[in-house]
Amino acid sequence: MRNFFRKQQIESQLDDEIRAYVDMMTDERIAAGMSKSEARRTSLAEFGGITQVKQAVRDQRAGTKLEILWQDARFGWRQLWYSPAFTLAVVATLALGIGANTAIFSIVDAVVLKPLAYPNADRIVQLLLISPHGSNTNTSIPEFHNWQQQTSIFQEVVAYDRTGPGFNISEDLAGDRPEQVHGIHATEGYFRLFGAPVILGRTFTPKEDSPHGGKVVVLSYDLWQRKFGGSQKAIGKQLWLGKDPYTVIGVLGKKFASDPEAEVWIPFQLEHADTDENPFFQVAGLLKPGITLAQANAHMKLAATQFHRVRHEEDSRQSFAVEPLRDSIIGDAGRSLRILWGAVSLVLLISCANVANLLLVRATARRREFAIRSALGAGRWRIVRQLLTESVILSAAGGVSGLVLGFIGVRALLAISPAGLPRIGENGTAVVIDWRVLGFTLAVSLVTGILFGLFPALSTSCSDLNSSLKEAGKRSGTGFRQSKTRSLLVISEVSLALVMLVGSALLIRTSFALSGVNPGFDSHNVLTLEMSLNGERFQKTAGVAQLAREGNQLLRAVAGVESSAAAFWLPIQVIDGLPFQVIGRPLEHGGSRWMSTSPGYLSVFRIPLLRGRDVNDHDVAGSPLVVLINQALANQYFPNENPLGKQIIIGKNMGPELAEDPREIVGVVGDTHNNGLGRHPEPMVIVPLAQVTNGYTESYTDFQPLIWVVRTRSDPHQLIAGVSEQLRIASGGFPVVHVRTMDEVMGRSTSRESFTTLLFAIFGAVALFLASIGIYGIMAYSVAQRTQEIGIRMALGADRGAIRKLVVWQGMRLAMAGVALGIGMAFGLAHLIAGFLFGVHSWDPAAFVSAPLILSSVALLAVWLPATRASKVDPIETLRAE
Repeated sequence: MRNFFRKQQIESQLDDEIRAYVDMMTDERIAAGMSKSEARRTSLAEFGGITQVKQAVRDQRAGTKLEILWQDARFGWRQLWYSPAFTLAVVATLALGIGANTAIFSIVDAVVLKPLAYPNADRIVQLLLISPHGSNTNTSIPEFHNWQQQTSIFQEVVAYDRTGPGFNISEDLAGDRPEQVHGIHATEGYFRLFGAPVILGRTFTPKEDSPHGGKVVVLSYDLWQRKFGGSQKAIGKQLWLGKDPYTVIGVLGKKFASDPEAEVWIPFQLEHADTDENPFFQVAGLLKPGITLAQANAHMKLAATQFHRVRHEEDSRQSFAVEPLRDSIIGDAGRSLRILWGAVSLVLLISCANVANLLLVRATARRREFAIRSALGAGRWRIVRQLLTESVILSAAGGVSGLVLGFIGVRALLAISPAGLPRIGENGTAVVIDWRVLGFTLAVSLVTGILFGLFPALSTSCSDLNSSLKEAGKRSGTGFRQSKTRSLLVISEVSLALVMLVGSALLIRTSFALSGVNPGFDSHNVLTLEMSLNGERFQKTAGVAQLAREGNQLLRAVAGVESSAAAFWLPIQVIDGLPFQVIGRPLEHGGSRWMSTSPGYLSVFRIPLLRGRDVNDHDVAGSPLVVLINQALANQYFPNENPLGKQIIIGKNMGPELAEDPREIVGVVGDTHNNGLGRHPEPMVIVPLAQVTNGYTESYTDFQPLIWVVRTRSDPHQLIAGVSEQLRIASGGFPVVHVRTMDEVMGRSTSRESFTTLLFAIFGAVALFLASIGIYGIMAYSVAQRTQEIGIRMALGADRGAIRKLVVWQGMRLAMAGVALGIGMAFGLAHLIAGFLFGVHSWDPAAFVSAPLILSSVALLAVWLPATRASKVDPIETLRAE
């Protein structure tokens, strides 16, 4: 490094050494009797060329390679500085490709690649229930206690709820405007398993996590700061959750982030002998060191068999399994992001092909320069190194520009379409440009620099020296037949662009199909508001039913409100399901989605009542139990008969807390897409909110918010303040959160599909643009190189139309070859994204016809411009110039 940074001093010392040596030899010869001039001449002749000696010394000096690299970089920078149009085109092309990859990688890194921020994260697993219908993370109490007994494979097994309603907290009972925060019910081992750091106090004891173990709470760092100002005296203080006082026993560290995010933790206090079969929480386990996933799953399968045998459920088709917790959190988002990453890699390849073509053109124009350098002694690898250095400089500039573009792009994308991705934080705050993203961008920049620069460098460096020197800048040196490399690059660009266009077309068609789906209800002018119900009052059905009745009375008195209702689910996201049995059919059991609502729910959403009647204010506790079913259930279980008047038992064998008497079917309602627009309506039952058992009510109010739905006569946003105030009054001060219109809820239900479609459309447009630029570039260059040939053809009688056809034919031949190759590749992509399609086949003719037509039309335009320029060549001027 000293030789590199103190070069001037080192060179001065070398000059002094050489001068001293030559002077010493001269003095020796003078002493031997030679004249001064003769002695000097003889000494220099014996010493050799000073310049050659200096270079030989430099070659042996440490840091020489670094110095040569620096020389190459300086020379390359000057070359690029003197060609601003070329440099700008290459950097812009690379910025598009690298920027798109950086944006997607930053999301992939946040969602998929980053390990969970827990100790032993690779050993933490999610426990699953496996059935013929798929896997389910929701678990019941008997299953949890069985899993706790599997101590041969688990070091710790804990339960927690992922979809809790939140808690209304205040410092005292008189607080009339409590703050709603998200909370988690957890068993006492939760904090050990997830490595939660305790900075003040402690976490739950086993006694506190047992039934009647007391009301204690652990706080997050942020809530501790807000409510107690970070005071050490917070331990032992009381916080009111709803109408119940809880004692603060601990505070967690600032950096602890749970999934889902929470600010309070309270003990589950599950009863070991509880037979409640309602699956309302999740279970995570810490595998013992050395236990593999395969071993754990084999053990869990055996445990499931023993569990069902003890319960006399030998015919059960349900099993147990585990999967890494990170995979469970990510879900299907990982697959969609990997496909997007693959798609954006195609954009980068197109960018590289485009830049390689530009470099080939530039290298061809510099062949005489390289020939002269070779004649002066530069070796082939010296020239290759110089060209690669220029390529890396370009890719570095493109990488920096791409990094900026990627950061702006990802922020814009997440602002436009958050996509409902896990692990990205609120408004995408977890998606950041950190060292991993910087390292990825640097690696991509270097690889692309070598990738697009190596072949042009090798191709140019092995050109014939004599022919390059004789060419002397003639412009007829390369034609279509002599440009096979550039032609292959253009064909590859076109084929990759077609793959992207077909993928975009399929997903756009899916988006249109989803938007055209009739959800079975009217989402316009409907306001939704969530309310957490804390306190003993709302552990009973009577308390919730009273709140729903009084709240709806107040809401309907608000000017602009047409109708209102309360329920625990919205019609597009009914997650709960329960088994049922039709009375009179002892051997037939069924299963369906299940929800409870107050009267007015059908009216709010304008769900059609096909037969019978709706639930009403008379369907209360003590009155005959009734139920509504949807058309899908009627078709499946009552295909050739009228279901009205039939009776079903819902939730049989789910435990005494959930047991209820038979219900009479009093109405059949229209189907709604109760599990998302992309899935067919599933059988569903609707029961009156006032008629469910206390066991159901307790489960729901502990783990699910009550949702108020209000139909308005105008823009729902204008009534938010008035509606919220009336609900606060009805509930005794509880706040409402997640206030959204139903149209916004519908938009979020398809946000993942919209995000994927948007990105594919952007990538497809970029690919189309780059491919068109590639075709235009090679055709424009070929026309310029064939100017003399075209002039001769026209002098011999070729008309302008023939010249135009010649150029168009040559260009479109490349485009058609790329289209033919791309169609085959597009079928592979269509197969990969088949799981994301709805209402369209993976071989959809419209997509596979429209994409080639669009690409061919753009290619024709890109070819037509150089063809028109070629047809305007003046043969006399051209021949005179030559």
